[in-house]
Amino acid sequence: MPVHVRTLDLPAAGAGRMALLTLDPGDPRKPFVLGAETLPALERAVDEAERLVADEGLVAIGVTGVNGVFCAGADLKSVARTTSREDAVATAELGHRVLGRFATSPVPTFAYVNGLALGGGLETALHCTYRTVSEQVRGLGLPEAHLGLVPGWGGTYLLPRIAGPDVAVQVAVENALANNRTLTGPQAFEAGIVDARFEAADFLVESLRWTASVLAGTTPVTRRDLADETTWTAEIERGRAVADARVHGAAPAPYRTLDLLAASRTADRETHFAAEEAALGDLIVSGELRAGLYAFDLVQRYAKKPAGAPARDLARKVTSVGVVGAGLMASQLALLLLHRLQVPVVLTDVSPDRVEKGVGFVREGVAELLRKGRVSPDTANRLSASVSGSVDKSALADADFVVEAVFEELAVKQDVLRELEPLLRPDAVIATNTSSLSVTAMASVLEHPQRFVGFHFFNPVAVLPLVEVVRTPETDEASLATAFAVGARLKKTCVLVQDAPAFVVNRISTRMFDEVVRALDAGTPLLEVERSLDPLGLPMSPFRLASFVGPAVMLHVHETLAAAFPDRYRVSGNLRRWVEAGGPALVTPKGPVAATGADEGLFEVGSSPLTREEVLHRVQDALADEVRRVLDEGVVAGPEDVDVCLVLGTGHPLFTGGITPYLDRVGASERVTGRRFHPAG
Repeated sequence: MPVHVRTLDLPAAGAGRMALLTLDPGDPRKPFVLGAETLPALERAVDEAERLVADEGLVAIGVTGVNGVFCAGADLKSVARTTSREDAVATAELGHRVLGRFATSPVPTFAYVNGLALGGGLETALHCTYRTVSEQVRGLGLPEAHLGLVPGWGGTYLLPRIAGPDVAVQVAVENALANNRTLTGPQAFEAGIVDARFEAADFLVESLRWTASVLAGTTPVTRRDLADETTWTAEIERGRAVADARVHGAAPAPYRTLDLLAASRTADRETHFAAEEAALGDLIVSGELRAGLYAFDLVQRYAKKPAGAPARDLARKVTSVGVVGAGLMASQLALLLLHRLQVPVVLTDVSPDRVEKGVGFVREGVAELLRKGRVSPDTANRLSASVSGSVDKSALADADFVVEAVFEELAVKQDVLRELEPLLRPDAVIATNTSSLSVTAMASVLEHPQRFVGFHFFNPVAVLPLVEVVRTPETDEASLATAFAVGARLKKTCVLVQDAPAFVVNRISTRMFDEVVRALDAGTPLLEVERSLDPLGLPMSPFRLASFVGPAVMLHVHETLAAAFPDRYRVSGNLRRWVEAGGPALVTPKGPVAATGADEGLFEVGSSPLTREEVLHRVQDALADEVRRVLDEGVVAGPEDVDVCLVLGTGHPLFTGGITPYLDRVGASERVTGRRFHPAG
């Protein structure tokens, strides 16, 4: 049975005995989740615990997990199989009935949160009378809005009443929409979500001792008063502003979550749970959730086993790394390689000043990791001592893996590679961090192009989890496997792509931005252009993203693609003017700083503005066309690769599925190419 029930004596004289339920998946490789089998099993366990209370006079019921997991939430595979609203509501009702037993128990209930507690897992704890948490826990949260759901098993009612509406908005909306940011155990304690925290080494023993003292009345547990209406309303409005900034009204889940949080102040428990059930009934069968579950599953699968990657045992061992270049991107790469691989890293560049600056950046990064508690003092000292720099590329002679990250110009990179190759060991793998240039063209200057591979990171390197691993016709299996192995050790998700101009992310994103710039060139007001893509729910509007990436970088990629595909890509004169003017910010988080850019003398625009709907329609069609071309050319194996790339490389939201389910849903794929990317449904 996946829920074990045992009785034990509380560690205090006369404290009595309690029943402890343990959530155990039976397989240490899998987390415990709540689904069609485990919810009834949990209910039977509660029945047994309450029988023991009645028959043996037990004074409390507790629940905990195993293997560093309390409960990972709902079984998403079961959710994905739900096809009718009636069945979706039934699932919501079952969750309320079972988890609610911890709230209606004849004796106090205690949740001992020993590890990961997401969604229904955290809601299980919230239903209990009291909660403790391990100091070392990472991963407490309500991620439902991130996927396209609401916290529908009591979360929107219980959390704001226990910890306040401010905490509820942060956890259920703000954190969920920030790529499912979670809380640590100490953060949950400070927020008032749990009542006590203890070290992991003796967590259960201390939790039981605390339980005895609470039952004896010697340890009082205080709770927040219910927030007043003004405070409650202000927090809900703050949440709506966060949702607007993150998804621009494109996804219903965060707004349904906020509606429920708003209602929870005055609603009675039964009425509110019925509202949660109705919301889940609507959302579980929605297109957004289908896309969200599809994308979530893809990202999870690719993180474990990238599609098309060679056998892992072909990878060469990497015990030292070289980075050619010491600019910002190269320095970020060096820091990541040092932190994750924990092997010696050597940077090279053309001048001592640049080398010194790059090494300094890495060492300051290590110091920041220490300040944040992500490395120990001993590790920080060792890492700082393991990074060095030189203007002489022969310093890389012993490196197993060398990443070239110099200026993004083909001739420059070829010159570097000509000089570098003779200095390296014959079995060293050489990788290039190019964003759009031909990896094959670079490899053409090498004596041994088979050991050369593209290794394209996204900025900021430490944050964005994607690496496009680029294979040329010459790249051998061992070099490719080594790149995938290094990517995995860096905790990145690698996607195999064939060598093609701008690969996947930059090629598709540039096609989208090209349509946006065309609209601006035609005279469409900047605000209308910015808001036209709101239905895509992108984390940044087009020109904010361009400012973040850098207009000069955008121009370079446009030039590369316009040279490769002049029938579809072009270089806008206004994009050149923007770069020549120094790339001033056109848009801030508060909105555009210029109407069209024409009045400010920055752009030259036409007199045929488009509506938001027209811009969106053109962008949808352009995306459908380019994605189909990428697939037909064999740049990647299938639409799943495209979606993983866009979710992890540019932050396309899960509720669009990356992009291809969205294009199917709005009809663009059939409108442009005559066929869908996925079967209907």
